[in-house]
Amino acid sequence: MMTKFRGVRRPLHAIGDGRIGMDWINRYIDQPLLHGAAGLLRSWHLRTRQPPELLEPTWNLVVLSFLLIASGQFMAGRTFTLSVAALVMLALPSARKLLSAVKAGQGGYGAREYKSLRARAIAKREAEWSVRIIVLFASACLPFIARIDDPVGACFMLGASIWFVLTGPLKAYLDAAEPPEPNEGDRTYSGVFHVG
Repeated sequence: MMTKFRGVRRPLHAIGDGRIGMDWINRYIDQPLLHGAAGLLRSWHLRTRQPPELLEPTWNLVVLSFLLIASGQFMAGRTFTLSVAALVMLALPSARKLLSAVKAGQGGYGAREYKSLRARAIAKREAEWSVRIIVLFASACLPFIARIDDPVGACFMLGASIWFVLTGPLKAYLDAAEPPEPNEGDRTYSGVFHVG
């Protein structure tokens, strides 16, 4: 009994299966953004000598400060008070994270912290691939679809869109990016990671 030769599957069949689409997104969107986030963490650590996990709350506070200055320019009265209250509420988690790092004296970043951050990043990189893509897609579409007729509501929505676009994808990619290697001359680190 002879089996029928079905031939080689063409790439168009794979597109219909969804394999090429996912591979394309992974290769040309997700991986470059992960490499960019890893480079950003590395430069942050080298320039500031601070642990890499403090980059995201610092950036969040910078963006919120910019929005506070912008709201002072365009709003007044109760609307300005309401926007300040909203911005302060958004800033509280980042400020708490930075203050707890200062209180704990978390200036050191060695082999133990590197291993912990690396394990967490690998888990997030593998488990939250679709979440990163959804956040990226939402941040790209949000400024175009969020339109409100009320001028005050439009200002709030514009501010929320700017905040989400500037912080949402960055947080998702910084959490999954490869952390920088500690360069403090820790013996454990050099013995484990730099063999030879």
